Amino acid sequence: MNRRMALRLLVLPPLVQAVRAIAQANTPFRVAWVSMDQATSSSPVLGAFRAGMAALGYVDGQNLAVDTWWADGSVERLEKMRNEILQAKPEVIVAQGGVALGPMLHPMVKPPVVFSMSADPVEAKIVSSYARPGGNVTGITLFAAELAAKRMGYLKEVAPGVKTIAVIANPLHPGARRELQAARDAATKLNVTLRYFPAQNEGELDAALAEIAKTRIGAVLVFADGFALGHADRIAAFALKNRIPVAAGWAPFAQSGNLLTYGPEFADVYRRLATYVNLIHKGARPGDLPIEQPTKFELVVNLRTAKALGINIPRSLLLSADEVIE
Repeated sequence: MNRRMALRLLVLPPLVQAVRAIAQANTPFRVAWVSMDQATSSSPVLGAFRAGMAALGYVDGQNLAVDTWWADGSVERLEKMRNEILQAKPEVIVAQGGVALGPMLHPMVKPPVVFSMSADPVEAKIVSSYARPGGNVTGITLFAAELAAKRMGYLKEVAPGVKTIAVIANPLHPGARRELQAARDAATKLNVTLRYFPAQNEGELDAALAEIAKTRIGAVLVFADGFALGHADRIAAFALKNRIPVAAGWAPFAQSGNLLTYGPEFADVYRRLATYVNLIHKGARPGDLPIEQPTKFELVVNLRTAKALGINIPRSLLLSADEVIE
């Protein structure tokens, strides 16, 4: 081997490594955003996630690429898109909601998955524990059974004469039993009767609303999950027709015409998801990242609905509201 050839062999490996490093530096961090929503360019929660990534130094189109996958309400469609999602080679998958998470739990999905979901992920057997999820997934749960009492308190405050409150809830939603028990405990303290209406499909929701109207129940508490949110407009229309105040857990219920909501601030939750994604990008294992619960909550009051129902919202409640819809 001559001297020139020896020098080439010495120089070549570091050169190849340098070229690879430059190529990796110029390759954006690819994230797959998976949602059951209809395709949109103005999703508030996606906007909050992007804002969270921007705050961490990621510039979309430069060192970040977020590929969006919209299932338009169809789990079957999302399952069919799974191969395409994986072929896009995301480093991390972000699942917006528990229904979107389901198809991403398939054994063929190898990239880490960061989720938001309304259910209790331990009871749903998605993770081993809140402290150490294990496996390939982590994220934030919106579930907080103790908030049922807070919502019932607000209902009693705006409608002090109410004697019976109906609870509409999906019995299959992981955590629903604990939330129902919290509501029952609150009903005892508030001296009201609680009636439980399980509703996991449209037929059961129809029957629940019909019985509530028939028996002239004074107020309704809706446990928030994907099914209930998908029928928020319908519940609001029913409430207006029958002059019944409705409380729920997420702001979109009030924005759809229901009287009030108290629960997690969605924007904060999805900004926080960016922190998980960033940590995984930097080498953290998802199974070692604890499941979080929301720390910021918002009270939303639909004053337009209150007026239509003939309800005078106490001034103290309006002043404490994070959003008043007029």
